[in-house]
Amino acid sequence: MTKSEIIEQYDKYVIPNYVRNPIVFVKADGVHVWDENNRRYLDLFSGWAVSSLGHCNPRVTKAIQEQAATLVHMPNIYYTKPQGQLAKYISENSFQGQCFFCNSGAEANESAIKLARLHYSHKGKYKIITMDDSFHGRTLATITATGQPKYHRGFAPLLEGFSYVPFNSIGGVEKAIDDKTCAIMLEPIQGEGGINVADYDFMTQLRKLCDERDILLIFDEVQCGMGRTGKFFAYQHYGIHPDIMTLAKSLGNGTAIGAMEATPEVAKSLAPGTHASTFGGNPLACAAAVSVFETIQSENLLNNAVEMGRYATDRLSRFAREISCIADVRGLGLMIGIELKIPASDVVKKCMEAGLLLNCTHETVIRFMPPLNVQKVHIDEGLDILESVLKA
Repeated sequence: MTKSEIIEQYDKYVIPNYVRNPIVFVKADGVHVWDENNRRYLDLFSGWAVSSLGHCNPRVTKAIQEQAATLVHMPNIYYTKPQGQLAKYISENSFQGQCFFCNSGAEANESAIKLARLHYSHKGKYKIITMDDSFHGRTLATITATGQPKYHRGFAPLLEGFSYVPFNSIGGVEKAIDDKTCAIMLEPIQGEGGINVADYDFMTQLRKLCDERDILLIFDEVQCGMGRTGKFFAYQHYGIHPDIMTLAKSLGNGTAIGAMEATPEVAKSLAPGTHASTFGGNPLACAAAVSVFETIQSENLLNNAVEMGRYATDRLSRFAREISCIADVRGLGLMIGIELKIPASDVVKKCMEAGLLLNCTHETVIRFMPPLNVQKVHIDEGLDILESVLKA
């Protein structure tokens, strides 16, 4: 099919709920993708941090191929090896919790919300506090949890029981708590909100506050987890742990999978019959995710995320001193936001035309989230393009 035929097919048969760029991608490898004309693009966005080991990573691809030839799906009324393996990897690399598997970040967060309410249902506690500029998904519960009014429009009435406070404001959290509060939910680093990093004191005070008031602490690590910040999970930078954590995106390096982990004490509230997911934890997705863990560990990619993140941030900080339209550079590891004084969408479009894939969020922020195995040569190539576009 030609490019025009493919786009025409979309126009006729696919609901236009996405604003799509007029490019048809046909193959990918590592940090590069190719369009139908065999033009190569450098991908330093990784599809919302999904392809964290690069496109078509050979180890993950092999795991998928082998599992697809063995066992793709079994219902969760039976046991399969990959799901147990994956749960062990998540638990042993975090806070020794137990896992529930689903298909996306929104589903993982929906599960966390249900579990928090279930856990305190005997006390009549159901309210959840989230942060301004947060993003937790597209289901009715998770858009309600999302602290950005633009995502609420058209979906009223929203789910009862959510309130929003300023990010990094422990005073705001304290004021919002009442005797019906069951949980506080936040991203340690806000992705869609503009790459906003939680303060150390804020996080440690949150943990203390939750312990004192008998409230669950939920960390949404859908975008910032799985090595993105130089540790397996972003919360590990703060010396604390959550009661519930959610994962997705890079967990399967492109395979659709989500996970919710909870401490054993909290997890037991999710009793049989309270929640389920038909495709959740299927052998194919779990085998891919197991391979992601093994690749990160064997290739020392947590250290690479730290080193390459520092390298990129240092170079971007030099840009900021030379290019007047840059307002701020912030982030952690390879989750970096470049805040501009001009609309970021225009810059991202020009970069795409020059062969570089980035992303605009929160109107003026460019998201820079390359694969964890990115090298200096790729960062230099991408930042050369970004620098030329910004200067122009």
